[in-house]
Amino acid sequence: MYRSNVLVCGGTGCTSSDSLKIVERLKEELAAKGLENEVNVITTGCFGLCALGPIMVVYPEGSFYSMVNVDDIPEIVEEHLLKGRIVTRLLYQETVEEDTIKSLNKTAFYAKQRRIALRNCGVIDPEKIDEYIAMDGYQALGKVLTEMTPESVIQTVLDSGLRGRGGAGFPTGLKWKFAAANDADQKYVCCNADEGDPGAFMDRSVLEGDPHAVLEAMAIAGYAIGASMGYIYVRAEYPIAVKRLQIAIDQAHEYGLLGDNIFGTDFSFDIQLRLGAGAFVCGEETSLMTSIEGKRGEPRPRPPFPALKGLYKKPTILNNVETYANIAQIILNGAEWFSSVGTEKSKGTKVFALGGKINHTGLVEVPMGTTLREIVEEIGGGIPNGKKFKAAQTGGPSGGCIPEQHLDIPIDYDNLLEIGSMMGSGGLIVMDESTCMVDIAKFFLEFTVDESCGKCTPCRIGTKRLLEMLEKITNGEGTLELIDEMEELCYYIKSNSLCGLGQTAPNPVLSTLRYFKDEYIAHVVDKKCPAGVCKNLLSYSIIKDKCYGCGMCAKACPANAISVTDYTAPGKKKPALEIDTTKCVKCGACISTCKFAAIVKG
Repeated sequence: MYRSNVLVCGGTGCTSSDSLKIVERLKEELAAKGLENEVNVITTGCFGLCALGPIMVVYPEGSFYSMVNVDDIPEIVEEHLLKGRIVTRLLYQETVEEDTIKSLNKTAFYAKQRRIALRNCGVIDPEKIDEYIAMDGYQALGKVLTEMTPESVIQTVLDSGLRGRGGAGFPTGLKWKFAAANDADQKYVCCNADEGDPGAFMDRSVLEGDPHAVLEAMAIAGYAIGASMGYIYVRAEYPIAVKRLQIAIDQAHEYGLLGDNIFGTDFSFDIQLRLGAGAFVCGEETSLMTSIEGKRGEPRPRPPFPALKGLYKKPTILNNVETYANIAQIILNGAEWFSSVGTEKSKGTKVFALGGKINHTGLVEVPMGTTLREIVEEIGGGIPNGKKFKAAQTGGPSGGCIPEQHLDIPIDYDNLLEIGSMMGSGGLIVMDESTCMVDIAKFFLEFTVDESCGKCTPCRIGTKRLLEMLEKITNGEGTLELIDEMEELCYYIKSNSLCGLGQTAPNPVLSTLRYFKDEYIAHVVDKKCPAGVCKNLLSYSIIKDKCYGCGMCAKACPANAISVTDYTAPGKKKPALEIDTTKCVKCGACISTCKFAAIVKG
């Protein structure tokens, strides 16, 4: 029995900041102090508060150490783990309350969260099946195989109100019901772990922190629809997730929880991994299945839908990682328990990858219906550097921008669609007043153009033409007529593209036109970028009365565009400088060098 348990984040974010070296050094220091049999070191998945990584939590005290580095380890071992004196300088300061350490659940970041899909992330060692079993792991699978019929499993999922967390929000139980109703000699259960949205890392974190939750849920789904084989399609760029998934699959086989005659029944089910090469289009279900089959990842026309003809033309269900992460808890706790969380039409919780211009970047799970303001201002800690909130992008390249006027909207599937955005898989990018919304639309469209598979003309050519229009606007070559043409093209692409990638590609353009049209007009009429982002619309100038003539900006200028004038400001000893706009390359080096705020851009 250990007297202390030290949990160290081993997710991708903290690992990139040397958390595995921290674990190694921690074990060395514990051995040197003779504490290796008293203190248990556990490498976990993501704790969620990525902005403060690497993270280390010591139990039973619950001390939450943040931004730990390797050199801090000797002090933590000597003072805390040996002498029992908490190293307060390394604590997450919101957990410090006078002379006591308050629970993480009472801090602003965690207080409004409700962890269901993320319940084990940051809690267990994902590479040890015994720890998952200790947290009621595989009890749900045992329950469905010994106490429930396939029909009752599907009805439970239907009654829970669980909708697909991959973006479209289709009722999960209904998808399973359709597949179960189709007779075939072989059926398949697939998991979409491709997660291609820029800034999204929800599924990756679940796979890294709780891989058995997905395996158990896929086996339950296999029993429900009559499938004996499952595939997890995971990005090859997720090496930690791939490694832990394979370990989990091997351990589940060893324990008889995958393979033949699971729990002594006549139900057999197996799972294999398939690595994706990072194509965004393979997040679309028919493209993903085509890729698993070893072909070029391109969408197929629907109908027939995968529930009838999916993988290898057999009935198939496909859900994403987060959807599966809810299944075992629904089976164990009941449909009413799950449906009591969230809103009338959007039940349960939603995991968001919170990023962009916000203080607490990280992974959050909140009940459906939580407002955007609560997420941004309370959980996320607000906007850095005293700047104002401008917009939030949900749904990645397929979603839209939510302006300040909708900060208090409860976030669920239907509300987001109503205001021109979508839930998507859960990326939530926050933007402040320094963001150019035209440039943001261009950024997402550049991504979509690059990721188009090229199979259908509206997406292949239409998005390229749309991007060219945006480039004209940001270059100062746009017209008001071009804005109207661009909007018309958006609706054409939406109506005529083959798959969801093309159908949703114009969303960032349409939502920014809807809420920030004044910025488009400023770009084409005034030839100005209000946020000062679009390079070709910028000009730099020196306020002569503020200039001290020190010459630092001239030294920093790579284009030799700054020279001395014949003007000396009152009270200054040296002549002021000026910028030759014909030579200026608008790099901004002069502004960052000037100590007197004498250089402005506009």
